[in-house]
Amino acid sequence: MFKLDSRLHNDTFFVCDLSLCRVLLMNDSQFPWLILVPMKSDIAEIIDLSEEEQITLLRESALASKALQALFSPLKLNVAALGNVVRQLHVHHVARYDTDCAWPKPVWGNQPTVAYETSKAQTLVASIQQWFKDNS
Repeated sequence: MFKLDSRLHNDTFFVCDLSLCRVLLMNDSQFPWLILVPMKSDIAEIIDLSEEEQITLLRESALASKALQALFSPLKLNVAALGNVVRQLHVHHVARYDTDCAWPKPVWGNQPTVAYETSKAQTLVASIQQWFKDNS
């Protein structure tokens, strides 16, 4: 049975479930940042997924990237599956700008997070949900 890692649960907002992945919004208002988590138990690496699931992950990752492009018009997209802190397989999708506070460094570990105001998070989640509904 799928269970979301507690750190991901505590640091994100639920957006929606796709066929393989749960889509989450990172609670850091400095960066438009989606995280895809395959809804599979005990998966740490992409190679732990079946070949079919790997293809689905790639498709859903492309969808998340297109959502960020459509909604935020970033200069660059950073897409990565690191897992050094949270072992559960999850793929970061971060919209980047040469004006953001971490540019050109990675978004993690260089500055403290800045949580969304509740109303802003709700509005943003709703717009991302709508984009996925219209484009999935």
